[in-house]
Amino acid sequence: MKHLQLAIGSAFCLAIFATAGCRPKPKSQIVGEPSPDQLPSSPIIPSPTQQPSSSPSPSQPLEIKAEKAPSLDLPKLAKRVQPAVILVTVFDSSGKLLRTETGFFISDDGRFVTTARAIENGVNAVAKTADGGIYNVAGIFASSAPLDLAILKADVKRVPFLPLSKNAKTEVGAHIGVVGSALAGSEGASREGAIAARQSESQGDRLEIAMPISASSAGSPVMDESGEVVGIVTSAGEKTIATSSSALTSLQSQIASDATARWARTSETSPSPRPSPKPRLVYAPQPNFPSEARTRSGVSRSGRFRVNFDAHGNARNVQVVQSTGNGLLDQATIGALRQWKSTPGHEWFATVPITFQDR
Repeated sequence: MKHLQLAIGSAFCLAIFATAGCRPKPKSQIVGEPSPDQLPSSPIIPSPTQQPSSSPSPSQPLEIKAEKAPSLDLPKLAKRVQPAVILVTVFDSSGKLLRTETGFFISDDGRFVTTARAIENGVNAVAKTADGGIYNVAGIFASSAPLDLAILKADVKRVPFLPLSKNAKTEVGAHIGVVGSALAGSEGASREGAIAARQSESQGDRLEIAMPISASSAGSPVMDESGEVVGIVTSAGEKTIATSSSALTSLQSQIASDATARWARTSETSPSPRPSPKPRLVYAPQPNFPSEARTRSGVSRSGRFRVNFDAHGNARNVQVVQSTGNGLLDQATIGALRQWKSTPGHEWFATVPITFQDR
């Protein structure tokens, strides 16, 4: 049993009683195969409502209409595309951060694409959207090392996404734009360039783009003059390489309609069984004290909440054991606890007593 104390607002007391169950690990399963046991969906952190005049509906592809011109309208393109572009942060089995790369949604149910190298040796990840949303990544649908592409699933519904070009024009000299994540600052800034070389392969074209971009922009969409995705950046730096959208379409077609996204099982380095380490929290954001819930000085409200973690370290469910007596405070606490992450290994739960005090 561990006790943790945190301060929130004027004063916030938090203690965690973690009970780890030594439950049997689930049987291994090939990534992308259908699973008879569906994991429960994680709670969704809703994105702000988009205005029709400035942003596309989350349930529809981002329709980008650009005027025919010798160069791209880059600011307009970035404004329309970036809601679907994300940062993907990947962790190893010990909870250590491996790397962060770019990706983008390709369907409204949270399916997204990034590079295969981004998820190498990873057992967990989170997807961060431009509006500040943070979503657990349930697992991998498909991955190809030769193509350096991976298709994964985030625990979110009804997100803006980018449709893939069915007739991509990737001739040498064609104008293209690379749109990075708005969260990456200047490194994710949109850039315009041209296709310098194209190499045709059986599963799709390999494109060389005449412009340098930052390494963290690997996984960004490559857009043509008509505003369609014609490729995905797989190698960034002084020399930028992209894989065509036709290769991504081919990889996507290999996923069964009833497939379940899951992380690949990592092999044991030793044949001797070893005891599983006790779980620990690796990400535990504090609840905010809603201004609407403040009453008068000296008033305090307490409650108890239970957070259930799955074997991957994701907070799958939050239950109110004892309400604070204030709906706003309960919702603020639940919203924060849903984002908690622990070291992967086995399922467990934490009981969290909490006290809000207004000074």
